[in-house]
Amino acid sequence: MEDLDRVEEEIRRRHADWSFIERQKPRVKWALIYYIRTGDIRTAQKLAGLSIEEFNELRLKAKIPIVHLEDVISQ
Repeated sequence: MEDLDRVEEEIRRRHADWSFIERQKPRVKWALIYYIRTGDIRTAQKLAGLSIEEFNELRLKAKIPIVHLEDVISQ
């Protein structure tokens, strides 16, 4: 499981628009980084102080993909 988590994080990290992320207010910036590291969108949106919809819009603008390798492997 840890290996999958690391691979998922690396995929999110590689695709992320770091220029966009760095331009965000600190709270939002760290929430986006938290999401990249963990994939936990619920906690990240709470850290950012945004609704799930607002955070997801930011995630899309930051080009951070949703990655669930466990779903692919179990098929």
